[in-house]
Amino acid sequence: MTVRRRLEPYLWLLFSGGGVVAALTLPVLVLLFGVLMPLGVVAWPSAAHLRALVDAPLVRGAVVVALTLCLFHAAHRIRFTSEELLGLRRWDALVAVLCYGAAVAGGVTAITLLF
Repeated sequence: MTVRRRLEPYLWLLFSGGGVVAALTLPVLVLLFGVLMPLGVVAWPSAAHLRALVDAPLVRGAVVVALTLCLFHAAHRIRFTSEELLGLRRWDALVAVLCYGAAVAGGVTAITLLF
């Protein structure tokens, strides 16, 4: 007897992982690049410094993972919001493929650009 496994728990896992990554990283980035650096409290990093930081494979991998998780978080929210608010429940399969497909495409694009 084969047990049919559902994909939904894994999508919720990616959703929650993306929420955690977004909650931990985005406020810091907004504070640094949106408030402290424009006010002159913290100096802007030089292009050479940023290039040296992104040249490390571990940093590239972390950026890809963080970006992909954030994209899956957004895809999950868009999918369920469109079903509830816009009444697109009957097209759930199409909306899911579009949302999660866009998240996968964004992750592949990040990998292509960074590696």
